[in-house]
Parts: sequence; C-alpha cells; structure tokens
Amino acid sequence: MKNIVIVASVNVKEAFKDEVYKELLKLHEATHKLDEGCIQYDLHKDLKDENKFTFVETWENEELLEAHKQKEHFKTFVSNTQNKLESMNVLILEKL
Repeated sequence: MKNIVIVASVNVKEAFKDEVYKELLKLHEATHKLDEGCIQYDLHKDLKDENKFTFVETWENEELLEAHKQKEHFKTFVSNTQNKLESMNVLILEKL
C-alpha cells in the first residue's frame, strides 16, 4: 500500500489568527506524539499572508490517516476552530 500525502491549507479569519495558530501548534505537537503511522506532519506559514497556514502530511496508509481523524486531539482542533476559518482546502494524494 502506498503512502498517503495530505496538503491541508487553512485561511484564518483575522480576528482569530492568534487563537487558531495556538490550536494548530497543539494539533501539530499531539499528532507527532500520539499518532501511529505519521511519517511527516509539518506546519507552514504563508510568507505573503499571515492568516494562511498549511500542513504537509505523510501517512503510512489510509487506515492510519482515518484513525488520526478519530483521535481526541484532532476532534478538539476541529471543535476549537469551528467558525474561525475563512476556508479550508484539503488535498488527499497518493505518492507515486
């Protein structure tokens, strides 16, 4: 089975930039510590727009990615950032 690559970009509402940034950091740290099958989980900030952030992730397989989505730290992130994002775009890719 091939690795799954995720490119998840979020555009944060200006009023929530600092709050969401803290949530992104918590998710980043918890995922590295707690999620099996996480090969890469890197957080990036857009150089031209301080309200845009992107995760580049690599997972061993789709099952372990799905398990990540069921973890409490992921659900907490989703809950704590609800209505605080302008947009979110998630690409789910297979590394060739």
